[in-house]
Amino acid sequence: MSLQEKVMSEMKLAMKAKDTVALESLRAIKSALLLAKTEKGGGSELSEQDEIKLVQKLVKQRKDSAAIFKEQGRNDLADPELAQVAVLEKFLPEQLSEEEIEKVVVQTIAAIGASGMQDMGKVMGMVSKALAGQADGKTISMVVKKKLSS
Repeated sequence: MSLQEKVMSEMKLAMKAKDTVALESLRAIKSALLLAKTEKGGGSELSEQDEIKLVQKLVKQRKDSAAIFKEQGRNDLADPELAQVAVLEKFLPEQLSEEEIEKVVVQTIAAIGASGMQDMGKVMGMVSKALAGQADGKTISMVVKKKLSS
C-alpha cells in the first residue's frame, strides 16, 4: 500500500472520528505528496525513499515551530504542533536509538579510516545514506561529532 493510499484511509477514519489534529496532519501529507508529484512532472510516482523524506520534512517543520513557540512561552501554539508530529511519525519507519546510531557511526568511521573532524562530511554522508528514514540528521550529526572529536 502506497503512502497516499494509507493517508487516504487514515483521513476517512479521522473524519469519522472528528479528529481535527489528525485530519490536519494527514491533509498536510496529502498536499505535500501532490506538490512533489507535480514538481517531478506529470503525476510520476514517488519512490518510497522520497515519501519518507517528505514526511520527515513535515515532522521537522512542526518540531522547529513547536520549539520556537515554546521559547516564546506560547504552549497554546506548541501543543498542536507536537500533536501533529505524533500523527506524522506513524508514517515513518521506526526511529533508531542513539546507541544504535552510535554503532553504525563507529563502524563507518572504522570502515573509511576517519581520523578527525576533517572527515565529518564523508562520515555524515555514508551514515545518513545507511540510516535513511531511521534517524534524523541532527541526531546523526551530534553522534558523529562526538565520535570524531574523541
